[in-house]
Amino acid sequence: MHVRDVFQKTSTSWSFEFFPPKTKKGAEALFRTVGELQPLRPNFVSVTYGAGGSTRDLTHDLVVRIKTTTELEPIPHLTCVLHQEAEIREILERYAEAGVGNIMALGGDPPADRAGYDRSSDCFQHAVDLVRFIRRFQGHPSPDGFGIGVAGFPEGHPATPNRLVEMDHLKAKVDEGADYICTQLFFDNHDFYDFCERCEIAGIRIPIVAGIMPITSASGMKRMAELALGARFPASLQRAVARCGDDEQAVERVGAHWASEQCRDLLDHGVAGIHLYTLNRSHSALEIYRNLGIAAG
Repeated sequence: MHVRDVFQKTSTSWSFEFFPPKTKKGAEALFRTVGELQPLRPNFVSVTYGAGGSTRDLTHDLVVRIKTTTELEPIPHLTCVLHQEAEIREILERYAEAGVGNIMALGGDPPADRAGYDRSSDCFQHAVDLVRFIRRFQGHPSPDGFGIGVAGFPEGHPATPNRLVEMDHLKAKVDEGADYICTQLFFDNHDFYDFCERCEIAGIRIPIVAGIMPITSASGMKRMAELALGARFPASLQRAVARCGDDEQAVERVGAHWASEQCRDLLDHGVAGIHLYTLNRSHSALEIYRNLGIAAG
């Protein structure tokens, strides 16, 4: 299904994100999670792509397995870094052949062992270049080609301190053919609403999906702060996590409650979609659905 059809048929989409495990044991654990979440009937699920294409085959295999063995609609991530045009074309051809209808087009980062990598030799310098290439790709059996998602940053893109220029970059991706925006995680909905207003001012009219990551542990929150540079953790959330002490189950309950309240407020404000970053676990997503009174199936 083309992602445009998803937003035309539902007032608020629901989706989950997975990452490709590196071991057979991890893969089987993930598919237990997939089995637990499938009854929630998300509109689609996304699969991440390692820095510099480090999980290229793992991502492809997971996407195809989801497509062929479940009722879920997978949307694979695809990045620019360390890729040439022929490689991207081959990846798109493989996905088209497998019946995959949508791609999440991202700039991406170099792998940790290539932190000083000179990107001048990369064919696609920015996500907008990848969006343009995917939109012009002719190898998809659907007359509409691939549906294309791009990233948005409610708290600001760490590589673009100038927020006006940041919106120019996002508008350029939309103008090249992006069908929807999925945001980076955030913990204060005011940041999301402000981002949506700035998109409107910039003339961006495609659906904006809110990316929500439930906190599952205090250590995970610290890792989140390191990986999502610039992520703001409201003081009230920090106090709630601190009150849990060393009780990790309590932290997970706090995280699910906070995310549930974010989702409730987003639904009340007519958000186009909610995307849950699952970390390949089902518990928090299931808890959020229960808290919101959303029936499975």
